Order: sequence, then C-alpha cells, then structure tokens
Amino acid sequence: MAVTVADPEPGAPHQPARTRRFPRAWLLRLAGALVSGFAYYLSFAPRPLWWLAPLAFAGFALVLRGRRSFRGAFGYGFAFGFVFFLPLLTWLLDFLGPDFGPWPWLGLSFALALYYGLAGGLMTWVSRLPLAPLWSALIFIALETPRAWFPFGGFPWGRVAFSQPEGAFLPLASIGGAPLVGLAVVLTGFCLAALLGRLWDGRAALTTALRTRPAVFAATGTLLPVVAGLALWPTVGTGAQDGELTVATVQGNAPDIGLALQGERDVLRNNTIAESQRLLDAIHAGKVPKPGLVLWPESATTVTGPDPQVDQLVANFGVPALVGAIYELPDRHLQNSVIAWDPHTGPGQRYAKQQLVPFGEYVPARKLAELVTPFLDSETVDMVPGDGKNQTMTVAGTKVGMFVCYEAAFDYPARDAVRDGAELLVVPTNNAWYGESEMSVQQLAMSRLRAVEHGRSVVVSAVSGVSAIVAPDGTVTSSTGLFTADSLVGRVPLRTQTTLSDRLGAWTEYGLLALAIAGVAGGLVLRFRTRRGSVGTAGEAAD
Repeated sequence: MAVTVADPEPGAPHQPARTRRFPRAWLLRLAGALVSGFAYYLSFAPRPLWWLAPLAFAGFALVLRGRRSFRGAFGYGFAFGFVFFLPLLTWLLDFLGPDFGPWPWLGLSFALALYYGLAGGLMTWVSRLPLAPLWSALIFIALETPRAWFPFGGFPWGRVAFSQPEGAFLPLASIGGAPLVGLAVVLTGFCLAALLGRLWDGRAALTTALRTRPAVFAATGTLLPVVAGLALWPTVGTGAQDGELTVATVQGNAPDIGLALQGERDVLRNNTIAESQRLLDAIHAGKVPKPGLVLWPESATTVTGPDPQVDQLVANFGVPALVGAIYELPDRHLQNSVIAWDPHTGPGQRYAKQQLVPFGEYVPARKLAELVTPFLDSETVDMVPGDGKNQTMTVAGTKVGMFVCYEAAFDYPARDAVRDGAELLVVPTNNAWYGESEMSVQQLAMSRLRAVEHGRSVVVSAVSGVSAIVAPDGTVTSSTGLFTADSLVGRVPLRTQTTLSDRLGAWTEYGLLALAIAGVAGGLVLRFRTRRGSVGTAGEAAD
C-alpha cells in the first residue's frame, strides 16, 4: 500500500510527490518469528511432536534470511524466544501462587529470550560464510552453555534436546549427549530453510539451483542428522550386562498448594509412609513381586536424628531403601539429600543435591529480593548445596547413581554418576510445587534423554507424579498419574558399558562452543574486509 503526501502549504514551491510504503515486510517477519516460537513450544512434552522442532527452526531461519542488521535479527530472535518461554514456563505461576503475580514468570521468560535474541543477532555475522546454516546452528546451541550458568546459577530449561525424548534424533544422545541432539535438530531446520530459499531463488532454473554447492550442502544438512539418528537406533543398548534388579518406587502424593508446601513436611512424610505400607501389604499378599530396592521421592521426610519409624518400615521390607529427605546438619542448616537406608543398620551414606532450585531452595541476590517480596526475612535460611560425594552408592549389591529433581536439566550429575560406575540411575523429585502444569512431564522428558545418553535405566520417584520407570532406550515402561497415591514395581536391566557421550564428557559441549566462537570470529573478519573493500572501491570511483 502506498500513501501520497501532499504539499503542507498552498502556494509553496512545487516538489515531487513522496510515497511512503507501509512496512509490511517486518510485520510478516515478526509474525513468522512468533508462530515459529510457539510451534517450537508445541514440540515439547506432553505432546509427542518432536518433529515439529526442526520445522520451527526452519521457520525461524526463513525469518532471518537476508537480514544483515544485528539489531533487527536480535529483535526477531527475542520474539521467537519470548513466545516460546512464556507458555513453557507457566508452571512458575503454580509454583509461586497469586501473591507474587506474573512478574517472576515474565521476568525469567524475558531474560531467557535475550539469549535467543543474541543468537539471532550473531547469525547475521556468519550469514555470508560458507556453510552458513552450520555456523548459525552452532551459535544457537553454543548459547545454551552460558544459559546453564546464568541467570540464578543457570537455568537450562527448554534446551533443544529436551524436545526430543523420542524420535529420529534421540539416539544421537549416546554419541554426543544433549549438545549433539540439539545441534542436529537446529541444523536440520536451518538447512531445510536454506534449501527452500535456494529453490525459491532458482525457481526459473530449478535444476541449476539444485546443482550449486550451497544447495547440495543444504540438502545434505537436512537429511544427514535424521538418517544418522535412525541408523544409530540399533546401537542403543538395552540388555542387562550385570543382571537385573526389581525396583519399587513410592508416590505418597501431596496437596496442590504450590510454595506453601514448604510448611507441610509432615503431610509428605505421613503420605509416603502410608503408601509404603500399602505397597508392603501388596507384597505380602503376593500381588506384586518383592523388590530388591525401595525408592522414596525427594523431601519425603525430614531427618534431624534417629528415626525409629523409618527404621522399622525399611526393616519390614527387608531390603535397602534410598530415602529422599531434608537432612539437618550439625549447624542446623539443611541439605536436600538421598540417604541409603539399610534394613539392619539404618541410615548410612548420603548424597546431597548439588544444583539447588533458585527461590525454592535458596535465594539469589537475597538483599535485592527482600526489597521486592514480603516472603523473605532474616530467618529464611538457604539450603546448603552438596559437594558431589556419594552420588554413586552401592545398595542391594548394585552401584546406583542419583541426581535430584532440578539436576536432570544439567549434564554433569548423571554423567559423573555413570563415570563413577553407576549401573542404574534414580531421580528422586518433588514436582508437587507445580500443580497440574506440564512441568512434571517436561522433567520426565529430560530423564528419558538421560537414559539414552548414558545407556542406563532411569527410575523417577516423584512425590505427586509423574513417577516412571524408563528403559535404556528412553521408553517409559510404567508410570503414575499426577496427584495420586501410587507405587510402581518393575524389573530393570543393570548395565556397565559407557557410551561415547560419557567418554567424551563435556568436550562435546565445549568443542561446539569453540567452533561457534571461531565462526563468529570468521564472520567478523569477512564483514570487516567487505566493508574495507567497499570503502576502497568508493574512493577509487571518486578519484
């Protein structure tokens, strides 16, 4: 649409009429970024739409196609990220409740979307390099690394790999972990966008367009990650290598009251004990097999000293238990712990959670937080993080590795446990804070990825659901519902072989980060040379 601007004053000297075009192009791009960001959200659990993630990134890449302005691309990237994180993190509203309002949810979504904005801006610097879709994908995945550090000690929720608990890309986790899975998804989408762009540009001479090197690379980059993932499926080991173990996990349930659950620790304990007794009765009645190991979820009880009631309950099972507990240290500080409880000798080794939940288990920037919320005072004490000791314990004749709740989002806890010899992974968790939201199934998707990444069965033990037994190929063999009292008993294979992902460790992540930095540096050099050449050409023309 064009608008003609008339002379403002009659009798003024005649000037050519000016036309102003309505800026529809940026609005269309903005709409494309928003639609793509929401499509990316839809690829996450509980929806089994893993294939939607690469299509969302293809849409995002088409939005950025031809953009040279860092600021403009930053804006589109931010829009893509903001509309993704807003629905993904709605469980924060359930966690904090109405007293806090929407500001923590909006603020965190805004902060995380800035990473996507930065990714969009940096992509303009590599857009003229050979293999530009690869460099762009590397940038996007590389920025997931600092997101695991900041804000609030790291918040990696919503990583690309967590959208892939099933499907073609999942087997790549056994090779390069979450970073490689994420790169494969983004690269597929970006190469698909590049291929579509080449086809559009060369629509008058289609066969010629398809023969160019960029088009060949785009087609290869679109297909190769998918083909590689499918080809790796047969290599994902699921068989027992050191026998099998029958595991029981107890889900006692909890009231759906969000952050106020902190004042209901006795309710969590009583519910867990009651469900344990029901499970014990079912075992004695022959309704379910006797387990070799019993699991209690995160913060199922509080341990401040000897606990005869838990001693007796574990003795009645006659097998060891791993008890999720809030443990009081001698100085009265608390640690979120998992305690190995022997049926004869009582509590023994203890693992303390290393990666604490900000504003749930500790308060970052406490002095500032006290100014904006009435719920903090000098008597509110932070929990103490663990030092990583006893993350792998030998119980029931099996080396069991553990990571607690929020730690599922970070790469190092499960990797450290497996490299220390864990044959089975367990994940005590308390998702009762987050209501009927998607948070619990989002976290289960992370545990499914970890199962394939490390070639281990994973048992998720939740206070109020979803508890699950996950096979080494990421398949959920049994699970519970939300806010129900229930138990699971299942037989899992014990495995000792480490995956290539375990052996490479963090080198995969840091290698991809180094490549992304090299790409940005190369893009800056090319940009500088291009500008200097343009200035030199203009100077010669003036002469």
